[in-house]
Amino acid sequence: MLTEKLRVGAVSYLNTKPFLFGLKHSPLIDNLQIGLQHPSMIAKQLLNHEIDLGLVPVAVIPRLRESHIISDFGICCDGEVSSVVICSQVPLHEAEKLFLDYQSRTSSALAQLLLKDYWKVNPRIVQASPGYEKQIMGKYAGLFIGDRALKLKERYDYCYDLGSAWKKFSGMPFVFACWVANRKLDEDFLESFNRALSFGVAHLDEVIEQQQLEYPEIDVRDYLSTKIQFVLNEEKKRAMNYFLQLLDKQQVALS
Repeated sequence: MLTEKLRVGAVSYLNTKPFLFGLKHSPLIDNLQIGLQHPSMIAKQLLNHEIDLGLVPVAVIPRLRESHIISDFGICCDGEVSSVVICSQVPLHEAEKLFLDYQSRTSSALAQLLLKDYWKVNPRIVQASPGYEKQIMGKYAGLFIGDRALKLKERYDYCYDLGSAWKKFSGMPFVFACWVANRKLDEDFLESFNRALSFGVAHLDEVIEQQQLEYPEIDVRDYLSTKIQFVLNEEKKRAMNYFLQLLDKQQVALS
C-alpha cells in the first residue's frame, strides 16, 4: 500500500486538464504532491529524481536509468494535433533559421527529424529562449507547442502541423508524452492512478465546459475531442518505439 506522498509532475497545458480533473476527483489526491510545469522541465525533474513520476516527453525515456510507463494514457494524436506547429511568414523551404521551443524535447526532436526526412530542408537550428516569439519574422521560423501554439499560430502566413506531417511521413499516430516513473511503484497505487486518469477522460465533456471559459479564444471541444487522443494503446506504443528508434539511428539532438 502507498505510505508516502508521491511527487507528480504534470504538464500545465490545456491538453492535460482531463488528467488533472481525474486526479483531483480521486481519493489519491491526498497522497500526491502535484507540480505543474512545461514538458522539458518535467523531464529534467524526473531525470534528477526531483519527482517520482511525471507526464514526460517520450524522447526523454531512453535517457532515464530506470523507466516505467505506468498508465494506459498519454498525450497523443493521429494526424493533425493543432498544438505542435512550425510557424513562419515564408514557406518552410525559404526559412533560414528555426527556433526550437525551449519547453519541449519530443516536439523539438520530431521537428528536426521531419525537416531532414520529410520536408528535406536544412534551416539553421537554434535552441530558443523565453521571448523568442518576437524573433519569428522574415525568414526566421519557430516551433511552438502547447497553449502558446494554439494562441499564436493564427498570426503567421504559414503553419506546419507536426502531427499531420508525421502521419504523412510514417502512416502512424504519434505519442508526445506519457506517464513515466523512475522506479517501480506499488501496484495498488498504479491501479488507482490509472483509474483516476480514466475518470478524467470519461468526463471530457465536463472538462471542456470548464476550460472553454478559461480559453475563450480556442475551440476547446474541437481540440480535446478531435485533435488530442488520450488512450495509449498498442498501436501508439509501436509508433512511439519507432520514433525513438529513428531518433537513436539519426542521433537527433535533444538539448
